[in-house]
Amino acid sequence: MQVIAKTAQGPVRGAVREGVASFLGVPYAAAPEGPLRFRPPAPPPAWDGVRDAVAYGAAPPQLPPAPGVPPIWRPGDGLACLNLNVWSPDPGGAGLPVMVWLYGGAWQIGATAMPQYDGTVLARSGVVVVTVDYRVGFEGFGHLPGVPDNRGLRDQLAALEWVRGNIAAFGGDPGNVTVFGQSAGAASVALLTAAPAGAGLFRRAIAQSIPAGLRTRDEAGRVTEALAAAAGVTATYEGLAGLPPEAVLAARDVTGAGGSPFGPVVDGELVTGPPWAGMAGPAARGVELICGFTHEEYRGLAPGGPPAGADPAAAAASFGLDADAVPTYGLAHPGAGDAELFTVLMSDALVRMPTTWTAEAHARAGGRTWLYDFTWKGPALGAAHGVDVPFTFGDGHSRFAARLLGSPPPAGFAELSERVRRAWTSFAATGDPGWPRFDLDQRRTRLWDLPPADVAYPLADFRRIWGRPPQR
Repeated sequence: MQVIAKTAQGPVRGAVREGVASFLGVPYAAAPEGPLRFRPPAPPPAWDGVRDAVAYGAAPPQLPPAPGVPPIWRPGDGLACLNLNVWSPDPGGAGLPVMVWLYGGAWQIGATAMPQYDGTVLARSGVVVVTVDYRVGFEGFGHLPGVPDNRGLRDQLAALEWVRGNIAAFGGDPGNVTVFGQSAGAASVALLTAAPAGAGLFRRAIAQSIPAGLRTRDEAGRVTEALAAAAGVTATYEGLAGLPPEAVLAARDVTGAGGSPFGPVVDGELVTGPPWAGMAGPAARGVELICGFTHEEYRGLAPGGPPAGADPAAAAASFGLDADAVPTYGLAHPGAGDAELFTVLMSDALVRMPTTWTAEAHARAGGRTWLYDFTWKGPALGAAHGVDVPFTFGDGHSRFAARLLGSPPPAGFAELSERVRRAWTSFAATGDPGWPRFDLDQRRTRLWDLPPADVAYPLADFRRIWGRPPQR
C-alpha cells in the first residue's frame, strides 16, 4: 500500500508496512557537492510531481566499519547524502510525538540505512520516528580555513529545521520533538542541547552514552595538514574540495591523530566547550534530558579487549587522577586483575564520567534530568557500548544486534526492549520516562536490567576520584 505526504519541496510517496507508513530518502538539504562541498547545508531544491520515497538515500562518504564488513558507501554513490527517513503510525493524523535519531560511529561511520536503525517497531509505540543522515569524517568535521567547522552538527540542525517545517504532514507535532542518539549521536544531542542554535528545535533529549572528546582548531588543523600532505594537495579549501571523497577517505589513516581523527571542533560559535560546560545556558535548561551509559562501555569500544600489558595505574595517571585511583577501583572489584580494572577505568574516562558530568550540570542548572545505567549483559561483550541500541529500536536480529546480543537474542530481550521503548516514548509524549528524576541530593538512577531498579547513583566512589570535570 502506498501513501503520499506533502512537504515544502513537493509531495513524497511512501509505503505502509506492518501498520506503519515509511518515507525513505527524503532530502532535507541540497547535496553537498560542487560549490557546496565542505560548506554548511543549503536548502533542498523543490521537485515536480510526486517523489518516490521507498528506498534509503546515499550514505555519507565513509570507509567500511570493520574489515570484512560490506561498505555502506561506494565511490559511485556520490554526495547526495543529506536525507532523512520518517516512520509514522498515522500519517493522516495530527499531534503525535516526534523522535529524531542521530546515529553514532566515532564521527567516522554511520548511515540511516544500517538495519539496526529501522524505525518501524518504535513508531508502532505511537510516535513519529525520524532518522537523519549527516556528514561524518572529514566531510562533516574536517577543519578548513575560511569554512565553518562542525558541518555534521549543522546538518543535524538543518534536519531539525526540516522537521519543524514539515513533520505535521506526517502526523507529527512540530512543538513536541525529542532528539535522541547514541555515542557520537549522544554527544551531538548534548552539544545541540547546549547550543543556542538548537533552541526551539526540540523540547526533549535522550543521550545514550556521551563520549569525551573535542578538538581545538589547532588540533583539527594539524589533522587537515597531515591529510592534505598524504593526498598531495594543499591544506586549503581549494586543495581539498577538488578531491573526490574516496581520495579523502584513503588519506584518513595517515593523519597520525590516533583513534578517530575527526570530531566536534571548538569553534567558539556552535561548540564552545564540552556539553557539561554549556548546560547552564537558557537553551539547555529549557530542554528535558535523559542521559545514561552502559555499565561496561569499554567492552564495546575495544571489543578485542584491553591492549596487552594494560596498566591501569598508567592509564589513571594519563587522565590526571591521583595515586589512590586504582586502589579505589580495586576495592570495588575485589580480585580483579589489571585488565578488568583497566576496562572499568576506561569505561569511566571515555563515557561514564562524561555522561555523569552532563547530567549533573543539567540538574545543577535547574533542568529536568534523568540518568540511567544500562547493566543488562549480552552473552559476548557484556554491558558493552552500543548494547542499548537494539533495545531502543526493538531490533534483535540485525548483524549489529547479533554481535551484542547473540543470535537468537536471549529470552529476556523482548521484555526489556519493550520496557525501554515504553520509557523513551512516554518521555517523548509527556516528559516522564517512569523513574525518579536525577538531582544532586538524591541522585536517583535507573538500572536497566530485568527487572529494572531505581537506586542511588551506582558510581559514587569512582565519581569522587574524578573530581571537577574538565572544561574542554
